[in-house]
Amino acid sequence: MNVEDAIAHLENLSDPAKAESLAAHHGVERPYLGVPTAKLDELAKEWRGDDLNARLALAKGLWESNIHEGRICAAKLLTQARLRPDDAGAWALLVSWLADLDETAIADHVANAGGKRVVWDTSRLDEMDDWIASEHVWTRRAALAFTQPWTKQNKSKLEDEAVRDRVLGWAALLAEDHDPLIQRAIAWWLRDLSRHDVPRVQAFLEEHSERMTRSARREAAQMMKRQS
Repeated sequence: MNVEDAIAHLENLSDPAKAESLAAHHGVERPYLGVPTAKLDELAKEWRGDDLNARLALAKGLWESNIHEGRICAAKLLTQARLRPDDAGAWALLVSWLADLDETAIADHVANAGGKRVVWDTSRLDEMDDWIASEHVWTRRAALAFTQPWTKQNKSKLEDEAVRDRVLGWAALLAEDHDPLIQRAIAWWLRDLSRHDVPRVQAFLEEHSERMTRSARREAAQMMKRQS
């Protein structure tokens, strides 16, 4: 599948009414087609193929189209636990997209793909240490969004707990960043972790909650009440 044919296929599936609704919801100026996410998932699986380089080229072209559904498809093409023969190109491509992030739906799909790449190679956390100091709020948010898999493990290993502590350290540094995107990302990370690791969440909140926004503190308090 080449980029031009993929975009033409997406355009043939467009729904103008849904596209208008999406544009209003996201509030970011770009082309919207109104193709359901489930259909995008189906297409991405169909378009993956056996050649990783061809898949990376397709993902790059779909991203550069700036079409809402094209960017989601681009991320979905790379949302896979293992990529062969080598996934370094996929990681580099995902990181290159960070500067373009500007709305939640696309950012979350990129994070789903990125999280699998970090799980596959945790040395990438070293690169991510710098993200929390970025001037770009979506890049700061990505540090938490890409590490979401570590909030969901029922049986964590010692190395997984070390990652949790590392990310909670990032969250502590970001606690005074009162951009709503960051505060929601911290609350989201703590909320999911609280289902599997209450002591770490409690310790974080005891030390850092006063530096968070009032709404984030309130959400955290409700979250811990549900876990008690």
